[in-house]
Amino acid sequence: MKRKTGTLCVQGGYTPKNGEPRSIPIIQSTTFKYDTSEDMGKLFDLEASGYFYSRLQNPTCDLVAARICQLEGGSAAMLTSSGQAANFFALFNLCSCGDHIVASSAIYGGTYNLIAVTMRRMGIEATFVAPDCTDAELEAAFRPNTRAVFGETVANPALMVLDIERFAAAAHRHGVPLIVDNTFPTPVNCRPIEWGADIVTHSTTKYMDGHASAVGGCIVDSGRFDWMAHADLFPGLCTPDESYHGITYAEKFGMGGAFITKCTAQLMRDFGSTASPQSAFYLSLGLESLHVRMQRHCENAMRVAEFLQQHPKVTWVEYPSLPGDRSYALAQKYLPNGSCGVVCFGVQGGRKGAEAFMKQLRLAIIATHVADAHTCILHPANATHRQMNDAELAAAGVKPDLMRLSVGLEDIDDILADLEGALAAV
Repeated sequence: MKRKTGTLCVQGGYTPKNGEPRSIPIIQSTTFKYDTSEDMGKLFDLEASGYFYSRLQNPTCDLVAARICQLEGGSAAMLTSSGQAANFFALFNLCSCGDHIVASSAIYGGTYNLIAVTMRRMGIEATFVAPDCTDAELEAAFRPNTRAVFGETVANPALMVLDIERFAAAAHRHGVPLIVDNTFPTPVNCRPIEWGADIVTHSTTKYMDGHASAVGGCIVDSGRFDWMAHADLFPGLCTPDESYHGITYAEKFGMGGAFITKCTAQLMRDFGSTASPQSAFYLSLGLESLHVRMQRHCENAMRVAEFLQQHPKVTWVEYPSLPGDRSYALAQKYLPNGSCGVVCFGVQGGRKGAEAFMKQLRLAIIATHVADAHTCILHPANATHRQMNDAELAAAGVKPDLMRLSVGLEDIDDILADLEGALAAV
């Protein structure tokens, strides 16, 4: 029986047997005992499933990943130590020195830096295109050595909605997968795989955790991309891996398991960006209320967006679910039940006006974080996107005066009163 999203949030990924713990158990162990050396050898040869070292896999982490996998409608998933690690692993699992990525320019500043700077040092180049680029501009971004397309469902902090179907179609015409970071909407509001995405990533630190208690990330494979049909582009998946006695992942584990198995066996083995069992347990608690919290976040954010839009001291507002927003049409297509709890806006006085406004807030917290129960605010040009120059900021859709307001779960009247009081100082 196919369960609905709310049920999967509470019970997905784990069905306890008679007498077993109702909650996902915390397996706080680095290692696991086996009766014979032969039993362990089968694990190292990927001939048997199981656990031998929590740097690669841990039962608690896998149970939580299974819940997110069900929520996104994927075939396999894995947790990582952070959302940044999830995006790096998802891309590096496909790319090596000399390869190329097509990416949306409207993405989180840290991810932009990862792709544009750090991965470039590894010999992997990228072409950035605006999410609202023309079809011709998107097509021109591809090269013979392109291995993946990357974007965010709702860009952080630009709040532009990615046309997933269009970017997926372009990726598939060139025989490569589309990777979508679905952190802001979560699978409660959008399931990118249903629109053609092949790999979905998350910073679970945000809404999935919901309480700013544990940093984490997740990668979900749709199981729909045929790696062997494009074997020349993905030798890492489609040719023997000598570090595992010549296993060819796409042949042995198929479309549904090859990507995550390789990502675990190679990248988690070598980089060790693993989630802790304790953090995974905190995440599982957050997931249980995700469907309820997202509804409240979106309701509060819409009220805030409407309030700001009417205020004389507010110069502009961006919120995908707000009628008239540049992404409104796409939001109605991909996010009809709500986009997220984040609203971006500017006030009179530009940068100085923003600074004056933020100093007067009493309820909203000035913090780097976003998308949790507390209302918090950030000036990205002075923080998360500080490494970008003005041209890069413009390409990413980040205005110099942009303030990113993450609307929390507090009473909406108190949130609005706080904003009104701070605006009086502008």
